[in-house]
Amino acid sequence: MNEYIHKQAAGGKWQTLSLMEQMANIGSEIERAINWREKGNMEYSKMAVDRGLELIGLTIDDSKNRKHLPELLRLNELFIDYFYYDNIFSSADNFWRQYFYPFNYAARVSLR
Repeated sequence: MNEYIHKQAAGGKWQTLSLMEQMANIGSEIERAINWREKGNMEYSKMAVDRGLELIGLTIDDSKNRKHLPELLRLNELFIDYFYYDNIFSSADNFWRQYFYPFNYAARVSLR
């Protein structure tokens, strides 16, 4: 059995969130990874990357998101390439922030 970082999310709570809320949470982890890397703390950055990857995986596995599967799989690919490989897609910190900002906004608006 896998040992999850986000135990409650993996236990089913993640599926109760809307796609916007899921993506906003992923964006928060990516923002943390970028911020820790900018501060030179690679250990904390890697931990945030791992948490982000876990949340992306949970989002991919969520059956209500099937029609968004191509985008979610591409997101996973870009994210892994950016943080672990050669960044062949030429992503940048600002790209990630701009990509996730609308999800954060939409999630906040929907919670009002």
